[in-house]
Amino acid sequence: MTKYVIHGGKPLCGAVEISGAKNAAVAILPAALLVDGVCRIENIPQISDVTLILNILQELGADVRTVNRTTVDIDCSHIRNAGVPDALARKIRASYYFIGALLGRFGSAEVPPPGGCDFGGRPIDQHIKGLATMGAEVEVKGGLIRAKAKDGRLQGNTIYMDMVSVGATMNLIIAATLAQGTTVIENAAKEPHIVDLANFLNSMGASIMGAGTDVIKIKGVDHLLGGIYSIIPDQIEAGTYMAAVTATGGDVLIKNVIPKHLECITAKLMEMGAEIQELDDAVRVSRSGELYRTNVKTLPYPGFPTDMQPQVAACLCIAQGTSVLTEGVWDNRYRYVDEFRRMGAHIQVDGKIAVIEGVPQLTGATVEACDLRAGAALIIAGLAAQGSTVIGQIQHIERGYEDIVRKLSGIGADIRVVVTPDEDKAAQVG
Repeated sequence: MTKYVIHGGKPLCGAVEISGAKNAAVAILPAALLVDGVCRIENIPQISDVTLILNILQELGADVRTVNRTTVDIDCSHIRNAGVPDALARKIRASYYFIGALLGRFGSAEVPPPGGCDFGGRPIDQHIKGLATMGAEVEVKGGLIRAKAKDGRLQGNTIYMDMVSVGATMNLIIAATLAQGTTVIENAAKEPHIVDLANFLNSMGASIMGAGTDVIKIKGVDHLLGGIYSIIPDQIEAGTYMAAVTATGGDVLIKNVIPKHLECITAKLMEMGAEIQELDDAVRVSRSGELYRTNVKTLPYPGFPTDMQPQVAACLCIAQGTSVLTEGVWDNRYRYVDEFRRMGAHIQVDGKIAVIEGVPQLTGATVEACDLRAGAALIIAGLAAQGSTVIGQIQHIERGYEDIVRKLSGIGADIRVVVTPDEDKAAQVG
């Protein structure tokens, strides 16, 4: 079993470079299925979710060639409309983007239900409603999501989203790109990675307007041609390192970011006592004084991102006073609280609200990551804690953070990877 071991209590200093955005990459790569020629995609993060998506593309017949560590060439000219492999799809939430991509290209799709982090019920009803409005018949049967366009090609239509959904907005953009006629998505999500997906498709010949607003208009085209596109920097990875410096103290230059995407995170960390300087493509984060309480409510962009909620909670655990966290997106995002309590945190949860009473010091403990962002939060807690912290189930963390041990070590963290015997196997042998 592979774990992280952290010796905490050290401020972070130096510079760290942010990778390409996970949430953009896992939609842009499936969208490459719509492109007839070769598309070169740059600034791809080296994370396990991306590896899974590329493996699925290859299983479907795409020619995927690695150019360098962060660049791939994808040629889907000879793609076939095969089922997405069950074992791969169930490991990743973003596998649902293959529904929109295969429907758009072939008029039919067969995809297993998505996997990924468990935050309670995460239905894809908004995806299904939107696809049905465009003329698809969708059924979930025999452990598969089967979708078929009634006339062999999706038809443009006006879709009103009952709730703001990032995944559904992106899936419907992908599906509508090659549809016949014009599709209008109302009450659309506005996250930066939605704009990035639209920019990618437009660079290949799509006609998408309004991405980044709550009304997106897609005029269907007959073909997409090849091209070159570079993925935006990862807003949440950047925010995670910003939170780490806020928790530990120190002074770190965080490079390859879009400061505007970070404004909601910057504002809250500054309320807590961090000093943040915005540069053209970087932010400098430092803290030398006390940490102070604040209240945070997660909301769709441009509000505070739900994917930063556990990381800011780690900071609030050692802030002076009592803070209130309100989760405005998912129903079950506080599963990490018991792990924080093992480290001495004082947190009470009631539904979507967590009340955090700051303590002077967290203490290292043996904990487990229950999902991607909770795992990142445990790293932050471990970096700020006194003593040693051992984090298990790190495969969750590696889904979304490229080279996190190397990057943190480069700014002064005492963190390393260790391999321990598998307790279950050891017990069976005994």
